[in-house]
Amino acid sequence: MTVEVRVQPRAKRNALLPGPEGRWKLYLTAPAVEGQANQALVEFFAKGLGIAQSRVRILSGAKSRQKVVALEGITAEQFLALAAHN
Repeated sequence: MTVEVRVQPRAKRNALLPGPEGRWKLYLTAPAVEGQANQALVEFFAKGLGIAQSRVRILSGAKSRQKVVALEGITAEQFLALAAHN
């Protein structure tokens, strides 16, 4: 499954919330320096969904706040369950 997210680095806490137009907003405590926010994004989804970090890939937007993320082996229901627990 692929997901469009807008990342907000240096947030007070890590959280995934619904955003406008079917996109998601991902708040991360990590700064957007030297790939730290990207690594935090991978760790957030891997830990929250119970999958290996290698199954989370940033398809586009590695240097942007707007990203497309691939989550291998995850259903929409599993993703929505993660969002509901934030």
